[in-house]
Amino acid sequence: MVLSSPPPVPAVSGVTPFDQRLGQPLTKLPITVLQINLGRRCNLACNHCHVEAGPKRTEELSAAVCNQLIEVIRRYPQLTTVDLTGGAPEMNAGFRPLVEAAQGAGKTVMVRTNLTIFFEPGYDDLPAYFARHRLQVVASLPCYLEQNVNQQRGSGVYDASIRALQWLNQLGYGQDPDLRLDLVYNPPVPRSEDFSLTPSQTKLEADYRTHLRHYFGITFNQLYTLTNLPIGRVKQALMAQDLYQPYLQFLAEHHNLATVANVMCRNQLSVDYLGQIYDCDFNQMEGVPCRLPNGDPFTVADLLTEAGLDQLQRVQTRPYCYGCTAGSGSSCGGALVSD
Repeated sequence: MVLSSPPPVPAVSGVTPFDQRLGQPLTKLPITVLQINLGRRCNLACNHCHVEAGPKRTEELSAAVCNQLIEVIRRYPQLTTVDLTGGAPEMNAGFRPLVEAAQGAGKTVMVRTNLTIFFEPGYDDLPAYFARHRLQVVASLPCYLEQNVNQQRGSGVYDASIRALQWLNQLGYGQDPDLRLDLVYNPPVPRSEDFSLTPSQTKLEADYRTHLRHYFGITFNQLYTLTNLPIGRVKQALMAQDLYQPYLQFLAEHHNLATVANVMCRNQLSVDYLGQIYDCDFNQMEGVPCRLPNGDPFTVADLLTEAGLDQLQRVQTRPYCYGCTAGSGSSCGGALVSD
């Protein structure tokens, strides 16, 4: 079964539709990455969070969808990576069963952690659990300076994050080749029309490495630089200041065609806590699901049919896709082309 073409995307004034800019539809490649958003529950409520997660959110993975995902993970050797995100994925139902099923199936298992979760009651075993199961830790640290982190994520978050990274280092993360520790930079949410592209990943990584090693003795493998896409809380903040349209135009003006071959949506499926499937986590948060020819959402259950993983031909694009292709590009794995 092949999915039908996506419906037309409403135009945004002053911004060329993304497909039109490419001159052709954005096509899928064979699927190798399954990214699972386990739910919206989180111990933080960061102002750049496109998921709009927080302590008061209750949405999380059901047992039925979790079991279907475990079957998908076990059935398809072409899946090389299972990427667990949230919210704080560790707080949401299904986290440990999915970790253990994916590890047992020989997949690379990534957990996207906010680090501060280690100090919440009942979660202090997480660092040892991560190490025991050889999880690749992708840790949010939106800046190496305390003031910037606390402004984005809340008072005291920087100190907790530093202690968490030191804890992971003590277990071998960032040193043992089997215990990979990567950090994630997010720029501040724009407050004026003085927009700028995400900094050079190579240069910023060197700055992070120097500062964290000198002041805290922290080592890590790689820094991922992400662009703030105009969705979720970022979109809300931009619209409140009449910056949404100018920011979209800025991203479109800095579109880099060289990044398109590497955008993450091409070889990835993104699954929400209800079992619906999207091209990426951003489409998931904007409610743009992949659909069957009859208009029904494409779900995890459909992956367990004979048609398999590669049922999609085209990626559904929206104006915010320019956030992934501006400058050096942006993805869940950082920049898409060399600086």
